[in-house]
Amino acid sequence: MNNAMTYKGYTARIEYDDSDKIFFGRLAGLRDIVTFHGESVAELETAFHESVNDYLAACEKLGQKPEKPTSGRLMLRVPPEVHSAALIAAQAAGTSLNQWAAKALTEAARR
Repeated sequence: MNNAMTYKGYTARIEYDDSDKIFFGRLAGLRDIVTFHGESVAELETAFHESVNDYLAACEKLGQKPEKPTSGRLMLRVPPEVHSAALIAAQAAGTSLNQWAAKALTEAARR
């Protein structure tokens, strides 16, 4: 079961509240809090799109740049032995460490 929705580059985590009988979501990866809810999947999707559009419109009105969930840059601190093992694996695969790590993270994120 997929518990996320994506629209205009923004992803929301979706949950179900059994006591209120509604689906609700929150945009992931932002400091700003953007939430929405609906009683059906169709209503939830409409509310999600409206929330993203409202967020973007509010940022524009305030003259602020909307937050983006990610920049594409990722800095990790790992033990030296992990760094060395990853570098060796990347070289053995004939790729850069960056390409190897991006592939490994993509595969792990899909699980």
